[in-house]
Amino acid sequence: MATRLARDTTATPQPADLAGVLARNVRALTDRDREQQAKAALSVRIADRVTAFTGSMLFVAVHLAILAAWIVLNSGLAPERLRFDPSFIILATSASVEAIFLSTFVLISQNRAMEASRRQAELDLQINLLTEHELTRLIGLVVAIASRLDVEAAQDPALGELLKHVAPEKVLDHIARETGEGRESGGR
Repeated sequence: MATRLARDTTATPQPADLAGVLARNVRALTDRDREQQAKAALSVRIADRVTAFTGSMLFVAVHLAILAAWIVLNSGLAPERLRFDPSFIILATSASVEAIFLSTFVLISQNRAMEASRRQAELDLQINLLTEHELTRLIGLVVAIASRLDVEAAQDPALGELLKHVAPEKVLDHIARETGEGRESGGR
């Protein structure tokens, strides 16, 4: 039995060992991501796919192949009859137009990612505020139990500070004061 116990404590937990609530939360977040992906406008889905492709090594390889072929065909290395852009003006124009579209696709994808990040930050803030509230209530409960049982730790002055509820708007005001936010940009 001792051997079995020792083996159990050294075993690395597997993903199947996730707590039920954690597995449910992961599933809920994954489902939400799929749902938002499905609801995304066609233009946004296209922009995401284009951005994903242009950020790949396949895109780089295709462009290198096209560029190499273009240079070979138009720089005099190929027969004269195959030249179609000896001054490379068409290549420059094509690259400029491509850059305009690619930057637009990237900006669309970045805006979407930024919005998702903002929503995640808001969710994190709400969860953190709820956790802080719950911990404050638990500390109060533990202090009350400790006082009733005459435990000396209940008299710890640091506990009084932990029992104060956090007002998020006051925290934001304090951060703004400390970082200098909220000042007029020209008023230094």
